[in-house]
Amino acid sequence: MSADPQREHPISEKAKLETTLKNTTLRAKRGDADAQFKLGGMYLGGTGVLQDYKVAAKWYVLAAKQGNTDAQVMSGIMYATGLGVPQDYKVAAEWYRLPAKQGHIYAQTQLGTMFSEGLGAPQNYKVAAKWYTLAAKQGDAVAQFNLGWIYSQGKGVLQDYKAAVKWYMLAAKQGDAVAQFNLGVMHANGDGVLQSYIHSHMWFNIAASNNASLAHSKRDEIAKKMSSADIAEAQKLGRECLKNNYAGC
Repeated sequence: MSADPQREHPISEKAKLETTLKNTTLRAKRGDADAQFKLGGMYLGGTGVLQDYKVAAKWYVLAAKQGNTDAQVMSGIMYATGLGVPQDYKVAAEWYRLPAKQGHIYAQTQLGTMFSEGLGAPQNYKVAAKWYTLAAKQGDAVAQFNLGWIYSQGKGVLQDYKAAVKWYMLAAKQGDAVAQFNLGVMHANGDGVLQSYIHSHMWFNIAASNNASLAHSKRDEIAKKMSSADIAEAQKLGRECLKNNYAGC
């Protein structure tokens, strides 16, 4: 009687994971930074082992100390969230700083947030803007949105509504619903753009389709100031914007 491959498959997968764990552990203990990073991920996700955040953090930090950029980021995450280690924003910021200086987008954005909120370092919007700008220029939507807010509020930079619109627009075109909502506000008020209820309605409508809080009510509020023709135009622009994946909005 031939063996049932469906019954053998889980066993072979288990054996494969055991072999991977054994080999990775041996390499990690010998000081291989890539293996240490991989082992950290296995313990973090419970892949082939019982999930253990403390052990995961241990291996991430060992790899991070050898200059593994991804491990440095993960060490920052572990300390920022308190996974497997006591939560310590100052240590998290130190780990984020190393990869951020090497251009790591996530680390740059996280540093921006830490300086913006005063986590692990004195609150400093100017420094936050610096890190957000670096990440935003690399296309990070979170950094783009936060930078838009910093310029709209004049936090650590000269208040500049045009710059705020620029960064909100980039985030909005990546689907950020709050950036879309804020563009609706800025078009309604004429901040950084020509005042336009049509474009304000369009952005509120798009934000509403992406479940932004208050977007429906703000759209309906703006609609009361518009003619039926203008509302129809706004709806048309919104459909075209979404159809073209935000190109030309």
